[in-house]
Amino acid sequence: MRGPVNVELWNGRGFMENKKVFRWVKAVLLLIMVICLVQVGRAYALSVGHKRERDSLRDSLGEEKMSEEQRAEEEASEVHKILKKYVKLSTVNQDLAGWITIEGTNIDYPVMQCEDDEYYLSHNFYGEEDRYGCLYVRERADVNTPGTNFIIYGHNMKDGAMLGDLDKYESEEFCANHSMILFDTLYEKRTYEIIAAFRTRLYEEDEEFKYYQFYQADTEEEFASFYDNIKKISLYDTGVTAEFGDTFLTLSTCDYYAENGRFVVVAKLL
Repeated sequence: MRGPVNVELWNGRGFMENKKVFRWVKAVLLLIMVICLVQVGRAYALSVGHKRERDSLRDSLGEEKMSEEQRAEEEASEVHKILKKYVKLSTVNQDLAGWITIEGTNIDYPVMQCEDDEYYLSHNFYGEEDRYGCLYVRERADVNTPGTNFIIYGHNMKDGAMLGDLDKYESEEFCANHSMILFDTLYEKRTYEIIAAFRTRLYEEDEEFKYYQFYQADTEEEFASFYDNIKKISLYDTGVTAEFGDTFLTLSTCDYYAENGRFVVVAKLL
């Protein structure tokens, strides 16, 4: 037969075992916290570095704010010549295709173009690997003598960088107050007015409207197909209309509401 249980010894062992478990759990939680802090710190450092790089690129433009009249005068004087504000940057990187600015957002960036359509998904303006990448147009796009449409792509970053603020156009009120997009090529200044904003999913079996394949409408029917579709799926009516012969700029970024989701804004050249 077993002898009587030593309650004090049993309680002591149980206490020591619980203490070891507590120390182990504490160590695991501390390790998890350290890993999380490292990730947060790394993300913060990348965000700060990106903002510093963007500010440096802006400073390189060396241009003060100009009125619309001044913009028009400079455009007229710089026909067939690289605009003065972009000469320096274009010598640093010949892939520079233009610059886009949208008031009320963080979208104020160079737009790049090269033969490799995937390159600027993971490289910054200086050709360094960077998860922010750059805003870019595909190699087939002609931003200087545009067809019916060209598309600017960019990442949807959580800190609002790149096209991270594009989904502000979910709001009809925001769109009404920030309906203009300024896009400069290297040779001219342009103003676009937003005509539609919508969500879509790529690669669906029933996907009929492939906005990302539309660059040129040679007929009124081709134009109407694009125009009618963006109007039909737009989140709201912007009140802006278009007709055959008008040209568009389209902004496209990831939208995490669904797998392969995209948020898209289309604007018409004024």
